[in-house]
Amino acid sequence: MTARYLVPLAIFVVLLGFLAVGLKLDPREVPSPLIDRNAPAFDLPSVRDPERTVGLADLRQEQVSLFNVWASWCVSCRHEHPLLVELSRRNVVPIYGLNYKDTRSDAVRWLDRLGDPYRASAFDADGRVGIDWGVYGVPETFVVDRKGVIRHKHTGPISVKDWEDKLLPIIRRLQAEKG
Repeated sequence: MTARYLVPLAIFVVLLGFLAVGLKLDPREVPSPLIDRNAPAFDLPSVRDPERTVGLADLRQEQVSLFNVWASWCVSCRHEHPLLVELSRRNVVPIYGLNYKDTRSDAVRWLDRLGDPYRASAFDADGRVGIDWGVYGVPETFVVDRKGVIRHKHTGPISVKDWEDKLLPIIRRLQAEKG
């Protein structure tokens, strides 16, 4: 008779433990299977000039670069955008963009109004390149080295603290590497 009560109680305690662990996880720390692997190749038209293509070759021209996935309809993108504009102004690291599931006219209007931090921004209207990169949602930012290897993925808007504590140390280390 006691087993009849103890089994459901034990199951409840185990489920409660899983819930407690899950509540302590940071949803912005989504692991990516692409870390330390070659970034997916792509060639897409530029947001501003559909005759020009933007692709992985552009990122590989740099010692290290940021690849920021954004959209004009994304509220969180609006929050991180002033920081990206400031980083671009200071020329800390080249920033490339992937405009995700947007319209070209909305994207251009957004960049014209809020500033354009991107050396170039690729136009991914159907989101297929974003899927190849493992994008869960926007914004997401990747640190890519000269060999085209993804070194870090940041999910969600970048804050000053994220920049100083996580991204900048990785970028500085990669900038200091030879070859």
